[in-house]
Amino acid sequence: MKKTLTTLTIVGLLAGGTAFAQDYSAQLKARQGEMRIMAINLGILGSMAKGETEYSAEAAQAAADTLVAVSMIGQAPLWPAGSSEMDIEGTRAKAEMWDNLPDVLDKWAAFGDAAKVMQAAAGEGQAALGPALGTVGGTCKACHDAHRAPAN
Repeated sequence: MKKTLTTLTIVGLLAGGTAFAQDYSAQLKARQGEMRIMAINLGILGSMAKGETEYSAEAAQAAADTLVAVSMIGQAPLWPAGSSEMDIEGTRAKAEMWDNLPDVLDKWAAFGDAAKVMQAAAGEGQAALGPALGTVGGTCKACHDAHRAPAN
């Protein structure tokens, strides 16, 4: 009887531990999708700024407007504790970023401010794109340098 009770207790604890494990795949997909949307629109703007594609005020404005819209997405639900590179496969978010989540959110706010600068510059011609892109890129780099693990 004692063996059976011990076995049942161990099985219960193991099953309970599994029940409490969180599946953060939706949050991971959402934040990676958000980053892809940013990358696509930054690519459109960068290509125009470099003269690789013809400048279009409408396309530049649409890309910049999208960056501002993305910057307005609340970040807290996308970054739950337990969704770092140490916890789940497929992310490069450093585990220590949760020790300083206010810094992450401050960096996200800085991206939003820079996206608004880009939004104001987008319709002003090709020459206006480069400096505004530099500002946006600097905010991305600041967050990635601090909170994103290097690629394997």
